Amino acid sequence: MTRFRTAAIVLAAALAVTTGGAATAADTAPGEARHCAGQARAAVPGAALQTTACLPDLTTAALVGTRYTDQADWASLSAKGTKNPSGVPGIQIDGYFPDDSVLNTTHGWNHDSQFVIRLPDRWNGKLVVTGAPGTRKQYALDHLISDHVLAQGYAFASHDKGNNGVDFYTDGKRPGDAVAEWHELTTRLTRTAQQVARRVYGQAPRRTYMTGISNGGYLTRWQLENHPELYDGGVDWEGTLMTAEGPNPFTFLPTAVAYQAGRATHQDMLDAGFAPGSEFLWPYHQSVYWGLTQKTYRAEFDPSYDLDCPGASAGSTLEEIVAPCASDASYDYAQRPKSVHRALDRISLTGRIGKPMLTLHGTLDTLLPISVDSDVYAGMVRARGRGGMHRYYTIEAGTHVDSLYDAHPDRLRPILPCYRTAFDALTAWVERGAAPPPSGTVSKPATGDVVNSCALR
Repeated sequence: MTRFRTAAIVLAAALAVTTGGAATAADTAPGEARHCAGQARAAVPGAALQTTACLPDLTTAALVGTRYTDQADWASLSAKGTKNPSGVPGIQIDGYFPDDSVLNTTHGWNHDSQFVIRLPDRWNGKLVVTGAPGTRKQYALDHLISDHVLAQGYAFASHDKGNNGVDFYTDGKRPGDAVAEWHELTTRLTRTAQQVARRVYGQAPRRTYMTGISNGGYLTRWQLENHPELYDGGVDWEGTLMTAEGPNPFTFLPTAVAYQAGRATHQDMLDAGFAPGSEFLWPYHQSVYWGLTQKTYRAEFDPSYDLDCPGASAGSTLEEIVAPCASDASYDYAQRPKSVHRALDRISLTGRIGKPMLTLHGTLDTLLPISVDSDVYAGMVRARGRGGMHRYYTIEAGTHVDSLYDAHPDRLRPILPCYRTAFDALTAWVERGAAPPPSGTVSKPATGDVVNSCALR
């Protein structure tokens, strides 16, 4: 952070910081547009610790290099050239809820269940809630989502899912506990952020939206299935599909690990669900994603499979941590004990959404292949009779992480601009009854700024 010291000093001069809910700024009447009005009322119910700051700008343009974001948590998720808004003054609350795990070292707190809540001065009366993708933490979506919705006037809340990092599976007492905590924390943060907004602005949010990418997309699906009363709608960006009998990551990632070990063929990969034409992305995913994801999540749901290689903690160097366990090339989920399937069943999706939702997924996703993920989930939603409140957009040439566009601009397109268009389409659907475009494939345009624009039609 030292390279950003000057910016941090300038920003610090404008801050009024409180700890543990004790405010130092003068209180103001709710509903006023003055800078950080209501800060003294910004106590977070149930938080074990909180810090509150009055900031001249809540967006990443101003927060990079300060304690109010973590660029390392979001820098690799977007394409170069992505344009984000800035200049959104307001209140930021950081803190954590009670938790006995210590995987999140952010702020030196060494405490999980960390959250961030941002409250813009010019509030539109609405709230956006999300959870971190992958094994990332609470600031992971600052650049992808927070900047965009704050500029539109939304309050924003995000969290670290209650456990994070490559050893997240060590949290909990029984298989599936760590992922189950993701659900609990999302529900808790949503209710809490609604209460905080009421305290600060003098009224509860008129609308609350759930959204996220990858594991955050999975949380969006789960929340709209299990707690639709808390939300008005959601946007699911390539959410992870978890089902007890498959598909799930254990029905296709072992094939990728076996391919990496030279024990599976190209046809085996296609049969497992990996898209034809995605082969140019396979080496990257082999070196970064496949082995690490398989062994880490397998350790969460099936810890007895290989006691000599429990997960990422079996490695001490980066190469060892990222590399797959040799045994995972032979992992056969269908043949694993019923207890493993029950662990998946605890956190499985059903498709029974209770509020409108839009789903986006790239055709060249090489971590969560579309044919064994969102294609299947869209069918689950229809099978539950909920197709009327769902739209599904397949993004031609989109892949799991937009930053890969920078290496392959001739073969890929970023999904972020389509996500932003979809978010606006969802809110128009919910609030004005303007039906979004029908489900279908969003073609990659031959010309134009694909990094910053996308039409769903």
